[in-house]
Amino acid sequence: MTQWLFPPAPTPSLPIVDEARRFPVRRILCVGQNYAAHAREMGADPSKPAPFFFSKPADALVVDGADPAYPTATANLHHEVELVVAIGEGGTIAGWAVGVDLTRRDLQSEAKAKGRPWEAGKAFDQSAPCGALTLGALPDADAVIELKVNGETRQSGRLSDMIWDPAGILAKANDLWSLQPGDLIFTGTPEGVGPLVPGDRVEATIDGLAPLRFTVKS
Repeated sequence: MTQWLFPPAPTPSLPIVDEARRFPVRRILCVGQNYAAHAREMGADPSKPAPFFFSKPADALVVDGADPAYPTATANLHHEVELVVAIGEGGTIAGWAVGVDLTRRDLQSEAKAKGRPWEAGKAFDQSAPCGALTLGALPDADAVIELKVNGETRQSGRLSDMIWDPAGILAKANDLWSLQPGDLIFTGTPEGVGPLVPGDRVEATIDGLAPLRFTVKS
């Protein structure tokens, strides 16, 4: 029997709609600038649509209606609503969820300017709120994806606006890694990303999927 120096951390997991079972999460991969309008608002060229990836730790997930805390070391926390793909057995898509990629934009911008990695801007604690997982096929590949802050719409687009669709994202990801059961992929965000402050109420939705709601804690 393995003896640990200290108890291992629990396995992060997502709830599943209408099920008692949960989806164990192995790692989180994220696609950058996968909507042309968002690429332009970030100063990038969407005519060069090769997808690129960054990652977040699995324990960055915020689930089950929990509220993320406003992170340290930033004065510019941004929201990015995303379709989340969950990988099941055999490397196939098991299901879908609504996620928000929280970003310390000031730290990310500083890292970009200096040609440094983005981890401090993207991969911090509680940076990946995610809703419940819907198993099976995506209900609507042209669904509206939207994020509201305090009832005001900040982001709105359609999944069909993605430069790389989920199948293309998986194909590229499999060129770089061996996707395994438990992997999540955040597939990019539409335009309209913007700041959050403590007390803001966030509602992120994609037609046909369980909504994600949270309040940013101070």
